[in-house]
Amino acid sequence: MDLQISVFLLFILFTAGHSLNCNVCLLGSCAQKTCSSGENCLSLLYAGPNDISSATTKLCFPASNCTTGSLNIGSFKFSSYCCNTDLCNSQDASDPSNPPNGNKCYYCDGQNCSKVLSCSGSQDRCIKATGTLANQTLKGCVSKSYCDGAALLSGVDVGNFTCCSGNLCNGSQSVTQSVLILCGSLLSYFLMH
Repeated sequence: MDLQISVFLLFILFTAGHSLNCNVCLLGSCAQKTCSSGENCLSLLYAGPNDISSATTKLCFPASNCTTGSLNIGSFKFSSYCCNTDLCNSQDASDPSNPPNGNKCYYCDGQNCSKVLSCSGSQDRCIKATGTLANQTLKGCVSKSYCDGAALLSGVDVGNFTCCSGNLCNGSQSVTQSVLILCGSLLSYFLMH
């Protein structure tokens, strides 16, 4: 009995402080890094207008906000893959341009927020976000996992954001400025953290 307790206590000691080793790739340069305690590995895929410009970023990310899912706001798409084993983020996040899944949401194209977007993959919700960051409104398709925990938007002040389920549930009101500034700010946040 004492041997079993001793083995159990040793196991707890050696696993309690274990930090993950993750791939970290920023701006084309990759390395392996030991993350801080409480961080998971993340792979993030960004696709720009017409899928012409895309980038993959891999990094350590706070476990409490790390999730797998995708966001599509028309011209810009983000997809993330979060995992919690050593070097598990060698796999890229899935392409956010998967075939349509039947859900439709409004998105903003410049000043026009009444355009309809076909959602894809795990994007089973519509999002509408308004905030102080660049004073923008953002609309589009999003995975439920992002809505549940504020996910990758954590630390970025998007002010009020709501998720809803059902076709075109995020309204079609116009905005006065381009969502491009907001997306650029979001991308730079992910690249710098």
